[in-house]
Amino acid sequence: MTMPTITLNNGVAMPQLGFGTWQVGRDAVATALAAGYRCLDTAEMYGNESAVAEAVAASGIDRAELFVTTKVWNDHHGYRATLDAFHASRRRLGLDVVDLYLIHWPGPSDSGNIETWRALETLYAEGAVRAIGVSNFSPAQIDVLLDACDVVPAVNQIELNPARPRLRERAHHARHGIATQAWAPIARGGLLTHPAVTAVADAHSRTPAQVVLRWHLQHGVSAIPRSATPERIRSNLAVTDFTLTPDDMAALDALGE
Repeated sequence: MTMPTITLNNGVAMPQLGFGTWQVGRDAVATALAAGYRCLDTAEMYGNESAVAEAVAASGIDRAELFVTTKVWNDHHGYRATLDAFHASRRRLGLDVVDLYLIHWPGPSDSGNIETWRALETLYAEGAVRAIGVSNFSPAQIDVLLDACDVVPAVNQIELNPARPRLRERAHHARHGIATQAWAPIARGGLLTHPAVTAVADAHSRTPAQVVLRWHLQHGVSAIPRSATPERIRSNLAVTDFTLTPDDMAALDALGE
């Protein structure tokens, strides 16, 4: 199995499908790594950066094969606080360089978001991170950064799935060379019994989750599904050996209408 990658706007390659670690621990991360995931998404707020580090160390996987994302939480916005939060995250992760560092949520003011983003720009210039981006930012909030700062975000991580396709956000990202990454890509399981999804899944002898994740890949969206169930962790990764037809894609696209 070869996982496709997305080339970010600074040339860094990111696996298109990753493993989300919200509310999971070392065992689930270890299962994901054993299954073949090489992109791990964590955050300061998740409280599991050390557990992710333990699973990575125990896996024996070469660091160069892994792509690790973490995020600065809301109570550490601001230039100095963000720098301090990053170095604490890096210590917990046991990494010299973090692959992708994100602002987890926008703050209440444009000026605050700019200060936080400038801290990320500093980390990027120093080589402490390979790429920087945002999460849950609106197009208008991204535009503020574009107008005031030097580095275009490489990624915006947003809630996205066929029922919530975020077409306006995706179009805005595309105009600025920003990769779209989906959290809750299967709508927290809410799409798995939808007749349109199950019909496509039956036609391909696949699970509904696999069909929804394949929809993301074919739209050029990165996705970070999460699960604590070993069978589902492995199944969610097996989405590279089949293709949805144009009619399949249209049926799933219609869920967002």
